[in-house]
Order: sequence, then structure tokens, then C-alpha cells
Amino acid sequence: MTLQIYWEITQWAKLCGPTSTAFSDLLGINEVHEKLSLSYKNSKELNKIIDKQLPCRPKFRREQIVVTGEAFDVFYRDVIKCVKALYGDPDFANFLVFAPEHHYADKEQTWDTQKKLDQRKPGATIIPIIISTYSVYLTISNIPKEIHQKPSHHAHILLAYLPITHLEHITNKASQHRTIANLYHGCMGCILAPLEEAGLDGIIMKNDDGILCRSHPLHIFLFFLVTGVKAMKCPKCDIPPNKFGSNVIPFEMHDLNAILDALAAIDHGDLKFACTCHKAGIKPIIHLFWKPLPYTNIFQTVTPDVLHQLYQGLIKHLLGWLAEAFRAAEINARCRRLPPNHHICLFKKEHSQICHFLLGIIINIRLPNHLAPSHLIQAIKGLLDFLYLAQYPCQSSETLTLLEEALDLFHDNKQIFVNLGIQNNFNLPKLHAGRHYMSMIQTFGTTDNYNTEYTECLHINLAKDAYHMTNHKDEPIQMTQWLECKEKIVQHERYVMWRLHGNPIRHQPHPPNLSFDRIQTLTKHPSVKGIPIQKLITEYGAMYFCEALARYVAQLCHPHEATTHRRLEDLAATIHLPFRTLPVYHIIKWRSVDALGHGDLCIMVDSAHVKPHCVATSQTDTDVLFMNNRFSTGYHVGQIHVIFSIPQNAVPMMFPTTIQPPKHLTYVEWFTRFPPTPDLNHGMFKISHFVQSGERVASIIPVTNIHQSVHLIC
Repeated sequence: MTLQIYWEITQWAKLCGPTSTAFSDLLGINEVHEKLSLSYKNSKELNKIIDKQLPCRPKFRREQIVVTGEAFDVFYRDVIKCVKALYGDPDFANFLVFAPEHHYADKEQTWDTQKKLDQRKPGATIIPIIISTYSVYLTISNIPKEIHQKPSHHAHILLAYLPITHLEHITNKASQHRTIANLYHGCMGCILAPLEEAGLDGIIMKNDDGILCRSHPLHIFLFFLVTGVKAMKCPKCDIPPNKFGSNVIPFEMHDLNAILDALAAIDHGDLKFACTCHKAGIKPIIHLFWKPLPYTNIFQTVTPDVLHQLYQGLIKHLLGWLAEAFRAAEINARCRRLPPNHHICLFKKEHSQICHFLLGIIINIRLPNHLAPSHLIQAIKGLLDFLYLAQYPCQSSETLTLLEEALDLFHDNKQIFVNLGIQNNFNLPKLHAGRHYMSMIQTFGTTDNYNTEYTECLHINLAKDAYHMTNHKDEPIQMTQWLECKEKIVQHERYVMWRLHGNPIRHQPHPPNLSFDRIQTLTKHPSVKGIPIQKLITEYGAMYFCEALARYVAQLCHPHEATTHRRLEDLAATIHLPFRTLPVYHIIKWRSVDALGHGDLCIMVDSAHVKPHCVATSQTDTDVLFMNNRFSTGYHVGQIHVIFSIPQNAVPMMFPTTIQPPKHLTYVEWFTRFPPTPDLNHGMFKISHFVQSGERVASIIPVTNIHQSVHLIC
């Protein structure tokens, strides 16, 4: 057996195969082991080979944290070794960024820290550390976001499994919550303790190219709220909770020195400590893990969280308000009536998908008590604009101004929800968090630098899958062993691919462009080889197919003669179609090569589908597209009914030898042109079917004239 097959069997057994017992049973079948010529006979022997021969990332260690006399186990890795593993990974060597990039003149935390380090000891290299979620994940922001936001590149390391306990034996809820907070901070303090000395004095680190430099790993970004501030208070500023709904009340950022002074009161007794912390607005936590970390202002390191603050926060609230105002059944019915589109998926709980069409389905909805819908539409528009502007991969002063204006638009029109009897106030912490987005983007860059959606995916791969592979006894021990084994296999696979093909990661060293070129593709062979023309009319809805094709042929053959509509009709009357059936295609795709800088070789960014109608519904399943009409200026919206090709044997009979028609054509029914300005309330354009003499206007155009799909709301 070749080494390749040997390795693929091993890889399958550990990554995507059955359980260890099932794999051992498979090898135990008579002659299976001999036929495969493996050097191991069961999973236990395979694990020993992997442990001895394959290198891995830092191993887990087990530590006990004692809180209120009770010991808890925490499984974690050496944070410095994890940073070195990422810093020296050969896959990332060519892409590491060492100098802070100065984007804003007035706010740039990394630049300020760089200056402080250079004043203390010149020649420092900052390694900002990004830590996220309660299964603690770590990455470094020296790795470009286009790489570490892609889980398949393995730019995150699972740093620790924290103990999971509800402390149900503590009956007092306040004591229970305080104990859990102290346990969490005790665990994180143990895990991140090496950063205190390394952040101040630096450590000598070597990258994959062998270059040595004095590096300072600093805890910069947080994906979760662990500031120690009390619940229902802003983790960044001092605004009162009953003013969260205002966008004009001034606030001051939390004073770190005042908080540290309050924490120092623990030396004066428990009662004094509790009273001082209460006055400072912070929980009485004995050992806050971030307190000894150098150059760390915990109130600045909390970053925007698009997933939990916007999608699962404000958008979830908004959907609840709309369901209460108009009944969930009505909202669901409007969703089901939406026409199909590549970008529209109807999932009940996917807030990111619902946002694509939410504004469209409530435009013409009737409000109770004859209230004007304009305020509702503008409130929703403001919130959705804020959601999408906050996710721009490139930001400027102009886009941040638009972001602030979008939030103001919601606040200016939110009273409609009070008038509808849905809300009494808007004192929502996640709504107030939107006021900090502008400054946080200026400080830390765009929100895709620290999007928690990536770690949600990691939580499935590294926590949930690991748990399911245990026998549910002493789970953390088995989970760490399974994860270490999996990482060894993955790391060795990357090494094999590197030896065979070089570095697999393709990365553009500049931010992704907001626009990109796309390649239009169709299937190599038609979906149906021969459809009778009559069926195109009756089943595909191409009512005037023959007439439209004749006009297209006349225009192509006589471009200088077909100058008027009457002359074009006369020329079309002389055209004979020498076929009865046509090959038909059912899908157009638009692909972009590495559009987002993620290393993807090919991404499908859009598509359009054309299918014959079902007998039960008598409706044609076709998409509406944004396309260029060759015989008039500008772009138009049209609905495609048929995508076809003219048979090659018919081309000489229809066209002179000097003319070669396009390979793919489409039958389109046109909509009216866009009006000069969009609607003032919802910002959309209103169009309708283009009708002349009581009939819809249709024509044949090349498929290459189609630009993209659009979604029309009926």
C-alpha cells in the first residue's frame, strides 16, 4: 500500500470516520488489517503513533481554581506558547503585519501603545491578542483579518475549556452570581497571567523566516463583556440605564483609575470593599483578571458585536415588535409570497436572512388606528441601514457619518412603536451600544476584524463536536485529548500539502474592494436538449417568443435598415425560423475569484433560475434581473422566461457568414424605467411591467447583457 493511502485512511479515521471503537472493530474483521497493510491494529495503537510521531500545538494542562472553598478544574494551554505557535506558523509567515497601520489621526490605541513601549525601550513589536467567548479562543491581529476570519485556515487556537457550573448549592442568587464571576475571573487570571511580564518586558520570538524580534503580546480585543460592570449598565460609559434609549444624552467613558481605586478598597475589609465597588458601579470581584495586564484599558477593549448586539439583539426586538403589531401570521404570509431570488432564504430564525427583505414586506402594511406608516418605515430603514453600514469591510469618515445618521433616523421615528402600544421605552443596552460603534470602528478598525460569527463556528468544531466524541464521563480530559489528536492530523495535512503544492493560502495584502469583477457562467450542456417552441410559450411563459426572436434576427442582420418600429416589423415578417425545438438552460451563475480575499478559488455570488411552471400553480418560476438592453441606453429591469441557444445547423440559414450570433440568448419581459428619484420614506424605486397596446413588451437579448439579479417586492 502506498504512503498516500496509508495517510488518507489515518486521516479519515481521526477526522471524519466512525468512533474509535467502531474503527477498531473494522480493523478486527478477518484479513482487513492484512489487506490494508497498516502498521496498527486498532485505534489505541494509532493514537500512540500520532502522539509520538506528529508535532502539535501546545498541550493542555490541568489546574485547580479554588473559590469559596470549592475546587474547580480548568484545562488550558500556555498562552505564550500559543502566541508563538501562531506567530511562527509557516502558513502565515508571508502575511504577518508588524507595524501598526495608522488610519485615523485622532484615535488609534495601537499607535499610542507603540509610542509608550518605544519610550520605555525602543524596538518593540506589538502582538495584539484577540480573545473570545467562554470556550476561550485566541488569535493575534498580526494575522490579517482575511485569514483569521476563515476557520478553515486554523488561525485561532482553543486556549482553554472553562469549568461549567451553576453552583446550585448556593441558594442566594446574589451570592451565586458573585461566586460565578469570581470563578470566571480566577480562571482567566490563571490563563492570562504570563501576559503581565511578557507584555511589559517583551519576549524574543522567531517567525518562520528565522527573524528574531522583541515582541510584546498585549491583550487588546475582547469579544465578550467581562469588564466587571454591573448588569444593565454600559460596559464602556457612565450613562444611566434609564437613558439608554436616548441618542442625545451626553456620557463620559468609564475612568479606569477610579475603578482601580475602588478595587484597592479590598484591603479595608469586605464591607468597605462592597460599598466602594457599588459606588463605582462595578461588581465586588476580588481578582479581576484584566487588572494586572499591561497597557490594557478594559473599557476600551470591548469591541462591537454585530451578531449578538445587532442581529440577535436589536433585529430580534424589531421582529418581535412587528409581530406584535401585525400578527406573526401576517408577517409569515408576506414572506412566503416573496418571489424567488438567489439572495433570499426563508428561515424562521435566521435574522440575517430576514433583514434582506424585511423593509420590503412592510412597505404597504396597514397600521392600526389609521396611523401613518411613514414613521414605521423610516424607523426600520434607519435600523437596517445602521446594521449594514456597520458591516462595511472598508470604512471612511463619510461612511461613519452615514452610520451615525442611520441611528439618528431610527431614534427620530421610534415613537411610532409607543403609539402602537408595543413599547413604553427604549432603554435597551444593545441600542445604546450603537452610539459607541463609530468610535470603536475608528479605534479598532472595521467590525469584521472581530466578528463573533467566526468563533461561533469554532465553538461547533472545537467544543460541541469534541463533547459528542466523549463517553460523557470526565469530558474535559477526553475533549482535550481528542482536540490535540485532531490538531496533529490537520497540521500534518497542511505540511503535506505545503510540500506538494506550496503555501495553500492566497491572500491579497490590501483590504477587499467594495466592488469586484464577476464571471458569468452557464452549464456546459443545456438543461433540456430540445424543447418545442409551443412549450416555451405555454410552460415557460414566453408568449411572444417567435415574434421577439424574429425581431432580434432582423436587427442583427439589418442594423442600418431597422431604424423604425414599422420597418423592423416588416423585416421580422420575412424571417423564417428553421427549427421546431431549442436547447434550453435553467440557470445562470455569477462567480468571483477570491472576491473577499479569503483564499477561495471560486465564489458563487449570484444566480438566476428559469424553470417551467408547475401544473398545480400555473406560475413560471423565473427570476427578475438587472440588465443592459443592447438597443437602448442604460440598465433596465427585466424578467427572463427562457435561456436558449440557436442550433448550430440553423445559424447559416438565418444569418450571413459575416455574422455570428451569441451562443446564449434569453427571452425577456421588460419593466418600466427607474423614476428619477426613489421613494422618500423607504428609498426604493417603484416600477411596473412595461405595457404597450395592452401587451407586455418582450425581446430577445444576449445573456451577456445581464448584469445581476434583483429582488422585486410585489
